[in-house]
Amino acid sequence: MNQSVERTDKVKFGPWAIVTGASSGIGKEFARQLAANRINLVLVARRLALLNELGARLTEADGIQCKSIPLDLSQENFIDRIHDETKNLDIGLLVSNAGAGQPGRFLDQNVDDLRSILRLNSLSHLALTHYFGNRFARRGRGGVLLVSAMGAVNGIPFMANGAATKSYMHSLGLGLHREFLDSGVHLTVLLPGLIDTPVLEKLGLTKEALPMKPLSVEQCVREGLHALGGNEMEVIPGRLNRVMNRVIPAWVMRRMNGDRLKSGNGL
Repeated sequence: MNQSVERTDKVKFGPWAIVTGASSGIGKEFARQLAANRINLVLVARRLALLNELGARLTEADGIQCKSIPLDLSQENFIDRIHDETKNLDIGLLVSNAGAGQPGRFLDQNVDDLRSILRLNSLSHLALTHYFGNRFARRGRGGVLLVSAMGAVNGIPFMANGAATKSYMHSLGLGLHREFLDSGVHLTVLLPGLIDTPVLEKLGLTKEALPMKPLSVEQCVREGLHALGGNEMEVIPGRLNRVMNRVIPAWVMRRMNGDRLKSGNGL
Protein backbone atom coordinates (compact mmCIF):
# COMPACT_ATOMS: atom_id res chain seq x y z
CA MET A 1 0.00 0.00 0.00
CA ASN A 2 1.19 3.55 -0.76
CA GLN A 3 3.01 5.10 2.22
CA SER A 4 0.78 8.18 2.00
CA VAL A 5 -2.21 6.02 2.96
CA GLU A 6 -3.06 4.86 6.48
CA ARG A 7 -3.94 1.17 6.76
CA THR A 8 -7.56 0.95 7.96
CA ASP A 9 -9.29 -2.12 9.39
CA LYS A 10 -11.85 -3.12 6.77
CA VAL A 11 -13.55 -5.58 9.09
CA LYS A 12 -14.17 -3.06 11.85
CA PHE A 13 -14.71 0.05 9.70
CA GLY A 14 -16.07 -1.47 6.50
CA PRO A 15 -17.21 -2.74 4.14
CA TRP A 16 -18.74 0.71 3.51
CA ALA A 17 -17.86 4.16 4.84
CA ILE A 18 -19.76 7.42 4.49
CA VAL A 19 -17.82 10.67 4.04
CA THR A 20 -19.52 14.07 4.17
CA GLY A 21 -17.98 17.12 2.56
CA ALA A 22 -16.35 14.66 0.18
CA SER A 23 -16.12 16.85 -2.93
CA SER A 24 -12.89 18.65 -1.94
CA GLY A 25 -10.16 19.13 0.63
CA ILE A 26 -9.99 16.91 3.68
CA GLY A 27 -13.15 14.97 2.80
CA LYS A 28 -11.85 14.15 -0.68
CA GLU A 29 -8.58 12.87 0.80
CA PHE A 30 -10.44 10.71 3.33
CA ALA A 31 -12.26 9.16 0.38
CA ARG A 32 -8.99 8.49 -1.43
CA GLN A 33 -7.28 6.82 1.52
CA LEU A 34 -10.30 4.73 2.45
CA ALA A 35 -10.71 3.61 -1.16
CA ALA A 36 -7.06 2.52 -1.17
CA ASN A 37 -8.02 0.24 1.73
CA ARG A 38 -10.73 -1.29 -0.50
CA ILE A 39 -13.54 0.23 1.57
CA ASN A 40 -16.64 1.11 -0.46
CA LEU A 41 -17.79 4.72 -0.19
CA VAL A 42 -20.91 6.81 0.18
CA LEU A 43 -19.87 10.32 -0.85
CA VAL A 44 -21.97 13.24 0.38
CA ALA A 45 -21.75 16.91 -0.65
CA ARG A 46 -23.83 19.46 -2.51
CA ARG A 47 -22.05 19.22 -5.88
CA LEU A 48 -23.10 15.99 -7.63
CA ALA A 49 -20.77 16.40 -10.61
CA LEU A 50 -17.70 16.53 -8.37
CA LEU A 51 -18.88 13.52 -6.37
CA ASN A 52 -19.49 11.47 -9.50
CA GLU A 53 -16.09 12.44 -10.90
CA LEU A 54 -14.35 11.42 -7.68
CA GLY A 55 -16.35 8.22 -7.40
CA ALA A 56 -15.53 7.18 -10.97
CA ARG A 57 -11.83 7.82 -10.41
CA LEU A 58 -11.72 5.82 -7.17
CA THR A 59 -13.75 2.98 -8.64
CA GLU A 60 -11.33 2.66 -11.55
CA ALA A 61 -8.20 2.99 -9.39
CA ASP A 62 -9.18 0.78 -6.46
CA GLY A 63 -11.99 -1.45 -7.68
CA ILE A 64 -14.46 -0.28 -5.03
CA GLN A 65 -18.12 0.71 -5.19
CA CYS A 66 -19.11 4.37 -4.79
CA LYS A 67 -22.47 5.95 -4.21
CA SER A 68 -23.01 9.71 -4.54
CA ILE A 69 -25.60 11.61 -2.52
CA PRO A 70 -25.97 15.30 -3.45
CA LEU A 71 -27.26 16.89 -0.27
CA ASP A 72 -27.18 20.15 1.66
CA LEU A 73 -26.66 19.11 5.27
CA SER A 74 -27.74 22.50 6.57
CA GLN A 75 -31.33 21.65 5.61
CA GLU A 76 -33.72 20.16 8.15
CA ASN A 77 -34.62 16.47 7.96
CA PHE A 78 -31.66 15.64 5.72
CA ILE A 79 -31.14 12.49 7.80
CA ASP A 80 -34.29 10.99 6.22
CA ARG A 81 -32.55 11.07 2.84
CA ILE A 82 -29.40 9.56 4.35
CA HIS A 83 -31.50 6.74 5.82
CA ASP A 84 -33.26 6.01 2.54
CA GLU A 85 -30.01 5.99 0.56
CA THR A 86 -27.94 3.86 2.99
CA LYS A 87 -30.37 1.57 4.80
CA ASN A 88 -29.31 -1.44 2.73
CA LEU A 89 -25.56 -0.80 3.01
CA ASP A 90 -23.37 -2.25 5.76
CA ILE A 91 -21.68 1.00 6.76
CA GLY A 92 -18.97 0.76 9.40
CA LEU A 93 -17.46 4.26 9.40
CA LEU A 94 -18.77 7.81 9.46
CA VAL A 95 -16.34 10.59 8.55
CA SER A 96 -18.37 13.65 9.51
CA ASN A 97 -16.38 16.35 7.78
CA ALA A 98 -18.83 18.75 6.10
CA GLY A 99 -18.50 22.33 7.23
CA ALA A 100 -18.12 25.94 6.20
CA GLY A 101 -16.58 29.12 7.50
CA GLN A 102 -17.61 32.70 6.90
CA PRO A 103 -14.89 35.16 7.86
CA GLY A 104 -16.01 38.68 8.64
CA ARG A 105 -17.28 40.91 11.39
CA PHE A 106 -20.01 39.15 13.33
CA LEU A 107 -22.33 42.19 13.44
CA ASP A 108 -22.01 42.74 9.68
CA GLN A 109 -23.19 39.24 8.76
CA ASN A 110 -26.72 38.16 7.97
CA VAL A 111 -28.22 36.25 10.88
CA ASP A 112 -29.82 33.70 8.53
CA ASP A 113 -26.37 32.91 7.11
CA LEU A 114 -25.02 32.51 10.64
CA ARG A 115 -27.85 30.09 11.48
CA SER A 116 -27.15 28.10 8.30
CA ILE A 117 -23.51 27.62 9.32
CA LEU A 118 -24.65 26.61 12.80
CA ARG A 119 -26.90 23.92 11.32
CA LEU A 120 -24.19 22.67 8.96
CA ASN A 121 -21.26 22.73 11.40
CA SER A 122 -23.08 21.51 14.50
CA LEU A 123 -26.57 20.09 14.04
CA SER A 124 -25.66 17.98 11.01
CA HIS A 125 -22.86 16.26 12.95
CA LEU A 126 -25.20 15.70 15.86
CA ALA A 127 -27.81 14.04 13.64
CA LEU A 128 -25.28 11.91 11.74
CA THR A 129 -23.48 10.76 14.89
CA HIS A 130 -26.75 9.82 16.58
CA TYR A 131 -28.06 7.97 13.52
CA PHE A 132 -24.90 6.04 12.63
CA GLY A 133 -23.87 5.63 16.26
CA ASN A 134 -27.04 3.60 16.78
CA ARG A 135 -26.36 1.54 13.67
CA PHE A 136 -22.78 0.84 14.73
CA ALA A 137 -23.82 -0.04 18.29
CA ARG A 138 -26.28 -2.61 16.95
CA ARG A 139 -23.56 -4.25 14.85
CA GLY A 140 -21.10 -4.08 17.76
CA ARG A 141 -18.32 -2.31 15.85
CA GLY A 142 -17.65 0.75 13.75
CA GLY A 143 -16.19 4.22 13.99
CA VAL A 144 -17.04 7.91 13.97
CA LEU A 145 -14.49 10.54 13.02
CA LEU A 146 -15.59 14.12 13.70
CA VAL A 147 -13.60 16.85 11.94
CA SER A 148 -13.47 19.92 14.18
CA ALA A 149 -10.70 22.57 14.21
CA MET A 150 -7.64 23.31 16.30
CA GLY A 151 -8.14 26.40 18.45
CA ALA A 152 -11.89 26.59 17.92
CA VAL A 153 -12.55 26.03 21.61
CA ASN A 154 -10.61 29.24 22.39
CA GLY A 155 -12.63 31.40 20.01
CA ILE A 156 -11.45 32.98 16.75
CA PRO A 157 -12.11 36.69 16.09
CA PHE A 158 -13.62 37.49 12.69
CA MET A 159 -14.87 33.91 12.49
CA ALA A 160 -16.51 33.73 15.89
CA ASN A 161 -19.62 31.82 14.84
CA GLY A 162 -17.75 29.25 12.78
CA ALA A 163 -15.29 28.58 15.60
CA ALA A 164 -18.12 28.24 18.11
CA THR A 165 -19.85 25.63 15.96
CA LYS A 166 -16.65 23.61 15.67
CA SER A 167 -16.19 23.87 19.44
CA TYR A 168 -19.59 22.23 19.92
CA MET A 169 -18.51 19.28 17.79
CA HIS A 170 -15.28 18.94 19.77
CA SER A 171 -17.10 18.84 23.11
CA LEU A 172 -19.71 16.42 21.76
CA GLY A 173 -17.02 14.03 20.59
CA LEU A 174 -15.06 14.10 23.83
CA GLY A 175 -18.18 13.20 25.78
CA LEU A 176 -19.33 10.49 23.41
CA HIS A 177 -15.94 8.82 23.20
CA ARG A 178 -16.43 7.26 26.63
CA GLU A 179 -20.08 6.41 26.01
CA PHE A 180 -19.29 4.58 22.78
CA LEU A 181 -16.64 2.38 24.38
CA ASP A 182 -19.30 0.09 25.83
CA SER A 183 -20.70 -0.53 22.34
CA GLY A 184 -17.38 -1.35 20.67
CA VAL A 185 -17.58 1.84 18.60
CA HIS A 186 -14.51 4.03 18.11
CA LEU A 187 -14.88 7.82 18.14
CA THR A 188 -12.09 10.31 17.44
CA VAL A 189 -12.18 14.09 17.06
CA LEU A 190 -9.76 15.39 14.43
CA LEU A 191 -8.53 18.94 15.10
CA PRO A 192 -6.77 20.25 11.98
CA GLY A 193 -4.73 23.42 12.11
CA LEU A 194 -3.63 25.09 8.87
CA ILE A 195 -4.06 22.46 6.14
CA ASP A 196 -3.07 22.89 2.51
CA THR A 197 -6.58 22.86 1.00
CA PRO A 198 -8.71 25.36 -0.97
CA VAL A 199 -10.23 26.48 2.34
CA LEU A 200 -7.16 28.67 2.98
CA GLU A 201 -7.95 30.80 -0.04
CA LYS A 202 -11.62 31.06 0.93
CA LEU A 203 -10.54 32.39 4.31
CA GLY A 204 -8.39 35.03 2.65
CA LEU A 205 -5.15 33.37 3.75
CA THR A 206 -2.16 32.91 1.43
CA LYS A 207 0.65 30.46 2.08
CA GLU A 208 3.18 33.27 1.80
CA ALA A 209 1.52 35.24 4.61
CA LEU A 210 1.33 32.31 7.03
CA PRO A 211 3.88 31.91 9.83
CA MET A 212 4.44 28.24 8.97
CA LYS A 213 3.96 25.89 6.03
CA PRO A 214 0.46 24.38 6.01
CA LEU A 215 0.30 20.67 6.73
CA SER A 216 -0.39 18.45 3.74
CA VAL A 217 -3.90 17.08 3.51
CA GLU A 218 -2.44 13.58 3.09
CA GLN A 219 -0.71 13.74 6.48
CA CYS A 220 -3.77 15.25 8.16
CA VAL A 221 -6.02 12.41 7.02
CA ARG A 222 -3.39 9.74 7.64
CA GLU A 223 -2.97 10.84 11.26
CA GLY A 224 -6.75 11.06 11.70
CA LEU A 225 -7.31 7.50 10.51
CA HIS A 226 -4.39 6.25 12.60
CA ALA A 227 -5.89 7.85 15.72
CA LEU A 228 -9.30 6.36 14.94
CA GLY A 229 -7.77 2.91 14.60
CA GLY A 230 -6.29 3.26 18.09
CA ASN A 231 -9.53 4.81 19.40
CA GLU A 232 -7.77 7.98 20.51
CA MET A 233 -10.19 10.55 21.87
CA GLU A 234 -8.72 13.42 19.84
CA VAL A 235 -5.80 14.16 17.58
CA ILE A 236 -4.10 17.32 16.30
CA PRO A 237 -2.29 16.37 13.08
CA GLY A 238 1.27 17.62 12.71
CA ARG A 239 3.92 17.63 15.43
CA LEU A 240 4.49 21.39 15.20
CA ASN A 241 0.75 22.02 15.53
CA ARG A 242 0.65 19.88 18.67
CA VAL A 243 3.57 21.77 20.18
CA MET A 244 2.03 25.16 19.37
CA ASN A 245 -1.31 24.14 20.82
CA ARG A 246 0.42 23.04 24.03
CA VAL A 247 2.78 25.95 24.65
CA ILE A 248 1.15 29.08 23.15
CA PRO A 249 -1.42 30.68 25.48
CA ALA A 250 -4.99 30.75 24.20
CA TRP A 251 -5.14 34.55 24.22
CA VAL A 252 -2.04 34.74 22.00
CA MET A 253 -3.47 32.24 19.52
CA ARG A 254 -6.76 34.11 19.52
CA ARG A 255 -5.02 37.39 18.69
CA MET A 256 -2.82 35.80 16.01
CA ASN A 257 -5.74 34.07 14.31
CA GLY A 258 -7.88 37.19 14.47
CA ASP A 259 -5.14 39.39 13.05
CA ARG A 260 -4.56 37.00 10.14
CA LEU A 261 -8.25 36.81 9.24
CA LYS A 262 -8.70 40.56 9.60
CA SER A 263 -5.76 41.31 7.35
CA GLY A 264 -6.50 38.59 4.82
CA ASN A 265 -10.08 39.75 4.34
CA GLY A 266 -9.41 43.49 4.39
CA LEU A 267 -11.49 44.09 7.53
